[in-house]
Amino acid sequence: MSAPTLSLTLYSAAQVRELDRLAIDDYGIAGFTLMQRAAAAAYRLLRQQWTQAQSLLVVCGPGNNGGDGYLLAALAQADGLQVVVAQISEQSPGGADANKAWQQWQDAGGSTIHGGDMLAAIPAADVIVDALLGTGLQRDVSADWAELIDAINQSDKPVLSIDVPSGLHADTGAVMATAIQARATISYIGLKQGLFTAQGPDHCGRIFFDDLGVPEAIYSHVQASKQVLDSASVHALLKPRRPGCHKGQCGHVLVIGGEHGMAGAVRMAAEAAARVGAGLVTVATRPEHAALLSANRPELMCHGIEDVDDLQPLLDRASMVAIGPGLGQSDWAQALLSAVMQSQLYLLLDADALNMIAAQPQKRGRWLFTPHPGEAARLLGWSTDQVQQDRFKAVAAISERYNCITVLKGPGTLVASAQGSPIYLCREGNPGMATAGMGDVLSGVISGLLAQGLSLVDAASCGVYVHAAAADLAARQGQRGLLATDLFPYLRTLVNPAQD
Repeated sequence: MSAPTLSLTLYSAAQVRELDRLAIDDYGIAGFTLMQRAAAAAYRLLRQQWTQAQSLLVVCGPGNNGGDGYLLAALAQADGLQVVVAQISEQSPGGADANKAWQQWQDAGGSTIHGGDMLAAIPAADVIVDALLGTGLQRDVSADWAELIDAINQSDKPVLSIDVPSGLHADTGAVMATAIQARATISYIGLKQGLFTAQGPDHCGRIFFDDLGVPEAIYSHVQASKQVLDSASVHALLKPRRPGCHKGQCGHVLVIGGEHGMAGAVRMAAEAAARVGAGLVTVATRPEHAALLSANRPELMCHGIEDVDDLQPLLDRASMVAIGPGLGQSDWAQALLSAVMQSQLYLLLDADALNMIAAQPQKRGRWLFTPHPGEAARLLGWSTDQVQQDRFKAVAAISERYNCITVLKGPGTLVASAQGSPIYLCREGNPGMATAGMGDVLSGVISGLLAQGLSLVDAASCGVYVHAAAADLAARQGQRGLLATDLFPYLRTLVNPAQD
């Protein structure tokens, strides 16, 4: 199977171990052969990324991850580089393949350093290779290991991590007390799901992949439940419009929100829905805001709603409802949410609409939630730290509890639907998105796509990808200072992919 195809599929550490076992047991590829291929792939990457490097420090742990490191060290030494290998334990690695790799390093004339010598060797290295802890880590990094990891991070030396940055949980992306801050990470056979969400993006640097030449057939035996969103699958959902298309066929979004002082949120959500192609967009907001919103964006139909009874005619004309941007939790907001909940329309809930549902949980169906980690925590009755410790578990739990499609925002945004269905992960996006209004724009993007006929899960997946990709395009002028409204021109471009 080609790397581009594999790169759209994410696996747990246990699933990758099963793929590894299948390659060994069913197809006769020796485990040590896979280790040699892994070391060769990592060394090729190192030479590509750091062409001027002359000295390496390779830090090796006791398992197969350390075995990869010993073999890489032997390759580098044979290539003329100055190589120092630091071994966290003075014992041989343990495990037949890792011990064989250690012996090969010894036979090549290599030596290992231990204890305080490891810390002293850091300043002289041009590049550090992290082969300490692999994908099996399940508890916090202990003191000796943590001291070495922290010293490497503080040195600011470029680090190549093998398979996963040491200290990062391969399944969840949580940091287990401390973790290597790599410039690049190379992952083997199957991409580990924790590299791409929670704290994974902070620690992995650029992520590379090598399938180590295992047979394509092994992948049919392991059903991966996580998929990466990509431009090809997203653009396949965005069919060109027929020549005779009119606005009534392109959906009618009703955006509800904009409590006193928060008119901007509902405006951004509404304009985003229009920018991705909704035929009509209506805003229901406080009367004081309606005229101002119409004046600044005349394409929006803005209605001042003082009494909840005034909302029903707007519901009657809408294809779907997005409620929450700037909504607040006043009696006015609660009355509007109650009225919307009684309708049969597709719903998107964001911000304070989610907080009110969290206070009085209910199931409905035909609805979509877009929480950030704090809102997700309230929906589940967890702490925010618990959500971030296992975002995959959290997003699935919300979908199960509320019978909804869930978009869990943050680095490595996740989209989950029913139990047993794939969870989708978005790799696009950048730190410039950490600014007010980004979530409002996302709600509008998803709503506009849903109104045009995409299913709930397709609208969520497509919307998350388009929103993040637009932010990446906008950030070419710089991440710091990026505004949510800077995405609008790029949204229009991305929902109109080039057609053959």
